[in-house]
Amino acid sequence: MSRFVAFLVRLPIALTAVLVGVLAAMALWLKLPAPDVVRGTTGAIVVFLALAAATTILTASNWLRLVAFVAALVCVGVWWSTLQPSNDRDWLADVARPATAEFNGDLVTIHNLRNFDYRTETDYYEQWETRTYDLSKLTGVDIFLSYWSSPAIAHTILSWEFADGPPLAISIETRKEKGESYSSVRGFFREYELYYVVADERDLVRLRTNYRGEQVFLYRLKMPVETARGILMSYLEEINRLAVHPRWYNAATHNCTTALRKHVMHVAGNNPFDWRILLNGYGDQMMYERGTIDTKLPFAELKKVSDITMRAKAADQDPNFSKRIREGIPVP
Repeated sequence: MSRFVAFLVRLPIALTAVLVGVLAAMALWLKLPAPDVVRGTTGAIVVFLALAAATTILTASNWLRLVAFVAALVCVGVWWSTLQPSNDRDWLADVARPATAEFNGDLVTIHNLRNFDYRTETDYYEQWETRTYDLSKLTGVDIFLSYWSSPAIAHTILSWEFADGPPLAISIETRKEKGESYSSVRGFFREYELYYVVADERDLVRLRTNYRGEQVFLYRLKMPVETARGILMSYLEEINRLAVHPRWYNAATHNCTTALRKHVMHVAGNNPFDWRILLNGYGDQMMYERGTIDTKLPFAELKKVSDITMRAKAADQDPNFSKRIREGIPVP
């Protein structure tokens, strides 16, 4: 019985060793600058050592195999630490310029605000603007959820509304180089730098509804203006940091939703973790249960009226795009 208990105690440790080994092997395969045969062989060796280490942990025999695995893992870790993010790459045009913000009392001036006019998803007229916003005129903040495939996964965008001007939309995304496309697997392995798209809503939203064929929902957030302002300031401070000190995007720990949550927690404090933060396609359900969005309507009805896809397609080039997509959206 004691041996069985010891086995059960050691099993999670052994499984962790295998998991770490597989992740290290994947990192080598995806990022090691070497021919395929070298990357594949190196990864296979690490997985083999992980399995050997797991066997050692479970049977308490031949601890040299465990030492060899740890040594290999240290080598992979040292190599991994040499992969550094950069602002100096041959970027795609839509992420070529990092935004920056200048503050003067209540006035914030945004440089490199994107306001592209699209002919297709990849064919567009480039327009980078400088806009000044008066934070004393901030009236609230909304959230967009954009779906392209699975109902479990969505892209989130925050957009701040002002009494005297157009909304300011910010989307947390990957910064891709020319010739690169997004891979959900590579997103875990230091493939892309982190990029905050600061843009006009007609750029960010219309790109998704009119040219990518995504389904987009808009929810007005129930939030004090002071909190909305604090979250915006947190975003802009991070944007300024990234312009000087780039960092990696991570599909699990620093994506469009987990990064958003960190900004909210930085300002508002308590924001309990929920599985729908990871499966963010169900994030509107979570917000409804927490009372963060309008709850006067049943959730199914609220979701139906919050679908702005057709409204965005119809508004298209209209200068009143932001006003038209909000028609009929309940205000908490």
